[in-house]
Amino acid sequence: MNMRLPSSRRNARIIARLQSPCAIIFIGFLFTLTPWLTSSTALANAFVPVSSQPSSALRNSPGYGLNVVSCRDNYLKNRRDLSKLSMSLKPAAIPLMDSGKALARSGELLIDLTTKLDLYGGSLSATGASIRNCGDCLAQAAASCRFKTAAELVIDEMREGADCLREGRGKLSLAIEESKVDGDAVLMGRIESMIGPMQSASGSLEEAGAAIMRREAVDVVGGLLMDCGEALGALAIAVEGLDPESEEGKLSSQRMGYSSQQMILAGKELRGEKKEKAVGKSW
Repeated sequence: MNMRLPSSRRNARIIARLQSPCAIIFIGFLFTLTPWLTSSTALANAFVPVSSQPSSALRNSPGYGLNVVSCRDNYLKNRRDLSKLSMSLKPAAIPLMDSGKALARSGELLIDLTTKLDLYGGSLSATGASIRNCGDCLAQAAASCRFKTAAELVIDEMREGADCLREGRGKLSLAIEESKVDGDAVLMGRIESMIGPMQSASGSLEEAGAAIMRREAVDVVGGLLMDCGEALGALAIAVEGLDPESEEGKLSSQRMGYSSQQMILAGKELRGEKKEKAVGKSW
């Protein structure tokens, strides 16, 4: 039968065990190990190859272990940079929104023009649909520019808009073949004049999205948007030339010209160019 010892004798036995040499060594080891465990630097260095005095070249080499602290700091720094970039795109939100809405309307009017030209349902109508879709993508990108952490959405929408224009450029080649079959050489030349500006606009818009993804300076993005706006201006002239006497063609060209102006304005906003103030008369 086990008998429970009095508390005084039990405490005396515990104190005697703690005063043994093995217990003293173990307690001293714990006191030595505690600061090392609570140090984040020691935890990070646990993954680093042991070296008495590593050189700076060794520390900066890609294969020098896995530094947990530096990985965490780089991740947080990249997130902060992405947030700063999306915030810097905010000045372009309003003109880019106007540009996208005007471009979408221009594509719809181009589809209406094909109805008058008796080409509805053909490749030229598909080009108008691609231009309309590009305008929708630009408007969505402009809406995302207003938020602090939506840079990824801006990139996706800009590059999607570029794909729409690239698809429309391919439809123009098919429209030329269709006009060739119909024997309309005049319309062939007018459609062919749209290919170059649409290809330039697609490339500039694609580069703008890629520049945001590479976290390049905002003035670079602004310059690419201005190039896209200039290409849209040339495309507006070509659209009007499809049928100079058509009201739908004039309206489509007008809307696309306005889209070009707003796109250039968005680029200027990102580049930080000051607006020209109207000079009032002195009395």
